[in-house]
Formats: sequence, structure tokens, C-alpha cells
Amino acid sequence: MPIVPKRRTSRSNTRSRRAQWKATAPTLVTCSNRACGQPTLPHRACPSCGQYAGRVVTD
Repeated sequence: MPIVPKRRTSRSNTRSRRAQWKATAPTLVTCSNRACGQPTLPHRACPSCGQYAGRVVTD
């Protein structure tokens, strides 16, 4: 038998709980290619020059 709450959660409690859910901006690092230098996501190939860890991995 499932356990259910005895009382309804108030609107203020619901909204104050939901207020803690925040969107965060993604962490960006600069491309290791000196000619490129574009901001990219960490541990991913650069979308503009296609390099990762100093070597070309995409066309």
C-alpha cells in the first residue's frame, strides 16, 4: 500500500521549494589551438576548428 501525504502542500511551500531549481550557464574553456581560441565545452572537440587535445579529430 503506497504511503500518501495526509495534508495538501501549501502553495507557498511548493513555490519556495521550486525556487531552488535554477538553470546554470555551461562551463566554457578556451580552445587549446592558439589560432582558434574560441570558447568550447570542456572535454569536447572544438566546433569551430575541430581540434581536441592538440590534434584534429573532426573535419
